[in-house]
Amino acid sequence: MEALKQIANIAGHSGLYRILKPSRSGVIVETLDEKKEKTMMGPSARVSVLHDISVYVDTADESMPLGEVFMAIADKFGDELPVTAKSANNELTDFMEEALPDYDRERVRPNDIKKIVSWYTILRKNAPDVFEKSNSTETQTTEPSAEASEASTSEAGQEEQAPA
Repeated sequence: MEALKQIANIAGHSGLYRILKPSRSGVIVETLDEKKEKTMMGPSARVSVLHDISVYVDTADESMPLGEVFMAIADKFGDELPVTAKSANNELTDFMEEALPDYDRERVRPNDIKKIVSWYTILRKNAPDVFEKSNSTETQTTEPSAEASEASTSEAGQEEQAPA
């Protein structure tokens, strides 16, 4: 899910954004909708890259990357979700249980599921390339790259807020 490295949620702003260019004074982003409005987010903006977000699960790993959650939802439901971000909490938890049976029911709140549903819907409509499965297997080195180490550190910080 390399495409998720360029897509972010910005606290206090609705929707999702494509990161165009980081700069010294912040980051230039573009809305992930039909308008494609570009704007500069200052250094105080809380930008959460979707690639670095995980969802708590009841497995040995304790969390699952958001990209894998999206793929599980796509495999199960495709384009038509049985819920919306405005669905009742019990409908959302039933949906999540069906899409991701191992999700941690105590730590993943209905508001988190609403974000997942909302983001999934936005991505399916405006960034369908996110859901394309790679046909080639990528070779991995035995030494983790600096970027991977940063992602792990960032992910650990995000887990407490996941999937926000």
